[in-house]
Amino acid sequence: MAKNFQRPARGRPNNRGSLPHLRSRAPQFQSGGGGPPGDAKRQYERYLALARAALVNGDAVEAQNFYQHAEHFFRTMREQDGTELAEPAN
Repeated sequence: MAKNFQRPARGRPNNRGSLPHLRSRAPQFQSGGGGPPGDAKRQYERYLALARAALVNGDAVEAQNFYQHAEHFFRTMREQDGTELAEPAN
């Protein structure tokens, strides 16, 4: 007589309903800018520094990626300030 052997289920477990929603933990800002007011400037400066470091290391593709991220935060800063967009300084 064969024993009733159950194989373990494949894939991800389907018990996602018991996990708390992580999105509800994120801080909510009333400004509509997606973050605290000084955050865009800090991120802009961070990505500029990363782009410059990538250029020093000889990785032009990574530098371009970081410059594009910096440009996004530059536009975000200008949108928060309510001023016209100007070209960011590279």
